[in-house]
Amino acid sequence: MGFKFDETAVSGKNKDMGFENTFYEITAILLLAVALGAVGIKLRQPLILTFITVGVLVGPSCLKLVKIDDIKLLAEMGVALLLFIVGLKLDIFMIRAIGPVALITGLGQVAFTSIFGFFIALALGIPIVDSIYIAVTLTFSSTIIIVKLLSDKKEIDSLHGRIIVGFLIVQDIIAIIIMIALSAFGAGGNGKESAIIGIVLVIGKGILLLGATWMIMKFVLPSILKQLARSQELLVLFSVTWAVLAAAACDRLGFSKEMGAFLAGVSLASTPYRDSIGSRLVSLRDFLLLFFFIELGSYLDLSLIGNEITNSAIFSLFVLVGNPLIVMVIMGVMGYRKRTGFLAGLAVAQISEFSLILASLGVSLGHISRNTMGLITIVGLVTIGLSSYMILYSTELYNFLAPLLSVFEKKTVPSRKLDTQRFEGTPLIDVIIFGLGNYGANIARKLLERKKHIVGVDFDPQALEYWRKQGVPVLYGDAEDPEILERLPVTRTRWVLGAMPDRQSNLSLLSVLKRYGFQGKIALGARNQQDADEFEKAGADLVLRPFVDAAEQAADSLTAATHTIPDKTRWHLKLKEVRLEADSLCCGKTIGEIPLRSETGASILAVSRGGKNYFDPEPAFRLFPGDRVALLGEEKSLELASEYFKRREPVERDEREEEEFTITAIEVPPDSSWVGQTLGGLNFRSDYGVTVIGIQREDQQINAPSAKEMIMAGDRLIIAGNKSSVERLSP
Repeated sequence: MGFKFDETAVSGKNKDMGFENTFYEITAILLLAVALGAVGIKLRQPLILTFITVGVLVGPSCLKLVKIDDIKLLAEMGVALLLFIVGLKLDIFMIRAIGPVALITGLGQVAFTSIFGFFIALALGIPIVDSIYIAVTLTFSSTIIIVKLLSDKKEIDSLHGRIIVGFLIVQDIIAIIIMIALSAFGAGGNGKESAIIGIVLVIGKGILLLGATWMIMKFVLPSILKQLARSQELLVLFSVTWAVLAAAACDRLGFSKEMGAFLAGVSLASTPYRDSIGSRLVSLRDFLLLFFFIELGSYLDLSLIGNEITNSAIFSLFVLVGNPLIVMVIMGVMGYRKRTGFLAGLAVAQISEFSLILASLGVSLGHISRNTMGLITIVGLVTIGLSSYMILYSTELYNFLAPLLSVFEKKTVPSRKLDTQRFEGTPLIDVIIFGLGNYGANIARKLLERKKHIVGVDFDPQALEYWRKQGVPVLYGDAEDPEILERLPVTRTRWVLGAMPDRQSNLSLLSVLKRYGFQGKIALGARNQQDADEFEKAGADLVLRPFVDAAEQAADSLTAATHTIPDKTRWHLKLKEVRLEADSLCCGKTIGEIPLRSETGASILAVSRGGKNYFDPEPAFRLFPGDRVALLGEEKSLELASEYFKRREPVERDEREEEEFTITAIEVPPDSSWVGQTLGGLNFRSDYGVTVIGIQREDQQINAPSAKEMIMAGDRLIIAGNKSSVERLSP
C-alpha cells in the first residue's frame, strides 16, 4: 500500500516555471550551487545550508527556475545511496546490540514530543486537528541530513552515532505507519477499519521484507559478489543497482525508499567488499545529495512567512531545545553519560522531510490549511539550519554546557558485579585494551609475544572476531557504555589502556574508571601534544604518544646501517637488518657472547643505534633493545639469524610470577641501627638489593643523595627495587 501527496501543496509550483530545456535548468542550478558554495566556504558555513539556500533562490518564491520533477529523481538517488552507505557500516551483530536503547529512545521521544507539542499548539489557539498534525510533525528528524553530518564528522561509528541511526530508523517506521493510516482514512469507506487493515498489512510486509533480505544475504549475495569482485567497476555498478532495486521494492510494498536502501547496505555489511564499495560511492553520493537539499529549500514559500512568524518561532524553540532535553532525560534514566545523551539529543533538534511530506498529505486530504503547512515548512527550514550548526560544533557546545548537564546523568557508581561466565577462570589480567584499531592491535600483539594476559574491548565486530580466533577474550562495547565495567574483570587488572582515536573517548574512559574506583594504572594514547597535556592533567598514569614514537623509529630506520652501505657490487652475499625487541635473548649481551656465526653462518656487519651507525663493532660491543643490527650472509643464513634474534626467554606465568619493580618510603625510627651511618656504609645495593633514591627530612627533600649522606632519626628514605627486596627491608 502506497501513499500520494500533492507536490503543489508543498511549494506552489506549476509546470510552466523554469527553463524549457531540462539540461539548461540543471546547468543553471549547478552554477548557482558552485557560486554560493564558494561563498559559504569563505564564510565557514555548512554546505548543507548553502544548498538549501540555493533551493530557496531557484524555488517559486524567487527565481522560479526549478521544476520538482526534474530534480526529484536525482534527489531520491542521492538519498538512496546515502542510506545504502550507512547500512554498509552496520551488521546484524551491531544492530542487535544497539537495538534496545534505540527502540526505547525513539518511542519515548516520539511520545513525549507529540504530547508536549499538541498542548503548545492548543495554547496558541490552533484548531485540534491542525494541532495534532503539528505535534506529530515535530517528532520526526531528518535521517538524511543527520547521517550526512555525522559521516562528515567521522562520528557515524561512535556510540552516540549508532544510537542516533537506531532511533532515526524507529522514527521513520512510525512515520510510515502514520502516513499509511492517513492514506487509508482519506481513501473513503470505513476509515477506522481501513487504517487497521493497512497497519496489519504493513507489519506483515515488513516481516516478509526482513525475511527475504536475510535469505538473500545468506544464500545469494556471497556467490554473486565473489564473481563480480573480479572487476571493481562491475562491483560498484552492482552495488548501486542493488541499492536502487531494494529501494524500489520497499517503495512498492508501501515502505520508504530510504529503508530499502538501508537494508541493501546492511545485507552487504558483513562482506569483505564493504569498505571498497563505500569508498567508491562517496563522491557520487555527495553529488546527488546536492539535489535533495535544493529540492528541500525549494519547498519554502516566502509569502507564508509573515503570517506565522510568532508561532514558528515558538515551535522552532521547542524543537531546538525541548526535543534534545527529552532525549537526554530518557538516556539519562537508562544510565548513559551526559555526553552521550547530549550528542544524541542534538540529532532530534530539527524536523525532517517526512514532516513536510506528512503535512502535504494533510493538505491534500483537507485536514489542515495551507497556513499550517507554511508554519511546518518554516519550522523545518529554521530547525534544519540551526541544528546543523549545533551538530557541527557539538563538541564545543558540549564543553560549554557540560557543567549544567550533570542533572541528566546518574550519580550512582556502577555495580562491582562481574560477568563471571565470560571471564571465569581467567588469571590476573595485565592489560585491558579499549580500542583494537591499528595502534591498539599492534600493542596487543606485542603484549601477547611477551606472554601477557590481555582483554580487548571494541565495537567493530570484525576486529572482535579476529581476536576471538587468536584466543583473546574480547567484549563488544566502548568507553561511553555505562555498563561496560560491570562486564570486565577490572578488579583483577593491572593496567587499562585507552587506544581510541579521539580525545573525548579516552577522557571518558579515564572518568569512568575513576568513578568506579579502579585500583590499577591507566594509560592513554595521545594523538598530539594538546591531548597529551590534557591526559596528564586529568590524571592518567601513563601517556603514550604513538606518532612521536613512530616518528623516532622511522628516523632510526631511515638512518640505519644498511641504508648507508652501497648495494651495487655483485656478490652472492646479502644484507638484512633486524631490530632487537626488549625481551630478546641477545639484549644486554656482547657480540662475543652471541654464537651467531657458528649457529647461523651470518655475521654482524654494523649496528645502528639512535641514528648513529657503528661499523664492524668489536666483540665487546653490547647490544641493547631498539638496536638495528645489519647482518651479512647468504639468504638462508640471514633467515636463521633473524629467527635467532627473535628468541625470547620463556616465562611460565603459572609457576613463577615476574618480579615487580616498586618505589616506597620507609621511616627511620630513633632507635634504628641505621641512625648515624652513611648510605655508603650501609651497602643498601649489595646487602638488600635496593637503592635509596631520595631522603625526605622534615621540610627538606634530598634527591639522589650521595654515598656520604648520613641517615638521621625521622628520615623518610625513598627506596626503589624489586617488590620482594623492598618487603624484606626493615630499619
